[in-house]
Amino acid sequence: MAMRRSFPTVLSDRLPETRDFYVALLGFRVAFDSDWYVALSRTDGDDVHELAIWAVGHELVPPPYRADPAGVILTFVVDDVDAVHAEARRLRLPLVAPPRDLFHGRRQMLVTDPNGMLVEISSPSTPSPAFTAELARRGRAAEPLG
Repeated sequence: MAMRRSFPTVLSDRLPETRDFYVALLGFRVAFDSDWYVALSRTDGDDVHELAIWAVGHELVPPPYRADPAGVILTFVVDDVDAVHAEARRLRLPLVAPPRDLFHGRRQMLVTDPNGMLVEISSPSTPSPAFTAELARRGRAAEPLG
């Protein structure tokens, strides 16, 4: 079996607001827009990133799954999390945590989208010496910073 593509889909009862959130904060462009489904994409060099937004109350969503998001974090790795943080503040988005360096080699911020979905935006950073040593013990290398 060959996989052709994969992308996350956010269930939402706020399609326009959700679309605008990801367009404004992360530079996605609208590839398709309807009253029940929005397809977003972004191209960076050879990399194509996709995100879909599906109306939570649409008949194609089984009734037991028509609920607010829970137990999911949507993660985006960017070159400069601090620039995204500045844009999030300018847009007055609901920040959960400002950028901070984490032991495993990420500089991370947290924000929520219009549906209450927790969104992690991070950039590579220098991992702690203890984490680097743990990776070495397991025969792995830290993620490159660039």
